[in-house]
Amino acid sequence: MLNAKTFAQRLLAKPAPRSLHLPSKFLLSPLLALCYLLMGAFVDRVESGAVPSAIAQLSQATPVTPRSPSTSPTSSSAQLLQQGTQISLNGRIWPVAWGQWQSNSNQIRTGISDTGLLRTTGVDLLNTNDPLQQPVQWYSSPTSNSLNLAVRHSQQYRYLDITELATRTGWQVRTSGSTLLINAPTSQLTSIRQGRQPWGTRIVVDLDRPTPWQVDQQGQALTVTLNAAAEPALIQRFQPRPIRPTPSTAPSRPIATPPGTPPRAGIPLKLEVVQNQLALRLDIPAGLQPQFSTLSQPNRLIIDLRPDAMVERNILWAPGLRWQQQFLTLGSSRFPVVWLSVNLRQPGLKLGPIWSNPSSLVGIAPLVQTAQRWQVAAAINGGFFNRKTQLPLGAIRQDGRWISSPILNRGAIAWNEAGDVKIDRLTLQETLSTSTQQRLPVLSVNSGYVQAGIARYTSLWGAAYTPLTDNEIIVTVRNNQVTAQQPGEGANKGAFPIPSDGYLLTLRANRAAASALPVNTAVRLEGETIPADFDRHTQIMGAGPLLVQNRQIVLDAKAEKFSDAFVKERAVRSVIGTNGEGTLMIAAVHNRVGGVGPTLAEVAQLTQQMGAIDALNLDGGSSTTLYLGGQILNRPPQTAARVHNGIGVFIQPRP
Repeated sequence: MLNAKTFAQRLLAKPAPRSLHLPSKFLLSPLLALCYLLMGAFVDRVESGAVPSAIAQLSQATPVTPRSPSTSPTSSSAQLLQQGTQISLNGRIWPVAWGQWQSNSNQIRTGISDTGLLRTTGVDLLNTNDPLQQPVQWYSSPTSNSLNLAVRHSQQYRYLDITELATRTGWQVRTSGSTLLINAPTSQLTSIRQGRQPWGTRIVVDLDRPTPWQVDQQGQALTVTLNAAAEPALIQRFQPRPIRPTPSTAPSRPIATPPGTPPRAGIPLKLEVVQNQLALRLDIPAGLQPQFSTLSQPNRLIIDLRPDAMVERNILWAPGLRWQQQFLTLGSSRFPVVWLSVNLRQPGLKLGPIWSNPSSLVGIAPLVQTAQRWQVAAAINGGFFNRKTQLPLGAIRQDGRWISSPILNRGAIAWNEAGDVKIDRLTLQETLSTSTQQRLPVLSVNSGYVQAGIARYTSLWGAAYTPLTDNEIIVTVRNNQVTAQQPGEGANKGAFPIPSDGYLLTLRANRAAASALPVNTAVRLEGETIPADFDRHTQIMGAGPLLVQNRQIVLDAKAEKFSDAFVKERAVRSVIGTNGEGTLMIAAVHNRVGGVGPTLAEVAQLTQQMGAIDALNLDGGSSTTLYLGGQILNRPPQTAARVHNGIGVFIQPRP
């Protein structure tokens, strides 16, 4: 049987488990000490993944209901007194939305966007089915001592009321114009420990009080910045030491180790002072990613480096809009999936296509920038585009208008205001009829996909059109009549105004069409979609390939003219699907744990697991970006590529 001395040695060797708080003095009987050890071993197994935890079973789990709420619900209809888009935390500026409103008792309440609060302070968001209450964990127990922050919704953001949290932690909060100024007390960092675990490495940062912390990850280089100070001797302990060569009489052979295995001596850590704060720097071993949590009694920041680092979540973010993160299993592979479920029949929710430059179809931008420009609450990247010309390559239809036409009979998703959704392969057929009884096919509308024939450009393209190829003939049509015909000056030369009461026709390698469209010719434009019922839907986004239809995998990338390289690629994916009951799922599927990204066939199976009866692949790879409430959910912002378009979730203000 273990004695108190052995128990104390075990305790000092590793941090106490999250849900077990031990006395600081061990006046325990041997039997009680053994009970504590058994409980600690069980909790450690839960934390390491050896025993499935409740949060690891999100599809069956009941979201956490905090036992001791700290605030009462705040009405979403309360009027914001002021708001801004940046906060200053102890002098460091962050692009985070905030707002202030007046409570029923005339008290001024302060809120910070939930994803912004997570990013700047480390406050973790727990599962909830209540859109007006958000349980959080911050240097507290997630099961017995979680905090409950009231929620205030706006069109774009979900503000968490930090008024009581600020009082409890000693934050001083005030405003200066559009900036929220927060001054948090500086904590003392007393020690840093690390140890090997079956799943990777655990680093424990001991603090004398709760303190905000932020993460910056550039590739495998990780920097954790804490609002803390430390004794010079402790900082000196974690400074790089010169490597001294060791003489050897025989050449050594490198020992092969699995990816993600840390060196025997532990991961080198560097601690330094940066702008009156502490920065902890390290290089993450290949195959691992950081997972962060905090504990109390004593206060600790836990950094776990593990292959399955994504934190699983199930949060009703707003009525009809749910944020989920879960590992999905296919065979021996586990894929981290982040997705939003959107109930299209929920009053106040609307889905629509968005693109980077509302005044023109030319341009790409980070999705977070595009989402904020369109004032959407959530968004995912959409269809394909030409990164060089920054033009769309696929269908975009908004409120019944073709922003850009479909190409190559590729997959598309369509929806309308009634919540009806259709996912299928899509073709648009337009025909121009002349007064001389000639019928000319129009191959594309406002598209960056260039081919021989007739293309049409409307004012949605922009104020003017510049030829994309040499030897184009530009025909101007106003009020259903040809008013001008002139040759282009060459690719990327000249600008031809696009009339607001008509359109331009661009003739490429088609002299016969030029002779059929002399000035003063009357024309009539006809169009239809194939399948025809796409015409019943006012909003369309094209991408491809089609993955699932009527619960069956119908993947045929070659039929949609995708290249062999694209078909074989294993990459991060963006997908959209519907469960047939008016709920859409927009999802980001990342690399399998310890490996590469999913194939198209695998992502089709994963969407089936998510409950989709119809599903479509969107643009992926570095374009894969899922946005919610001001922040990117699925990846560090600097790793997300600039994209042309996306699908946005609008939350309409209450009347």
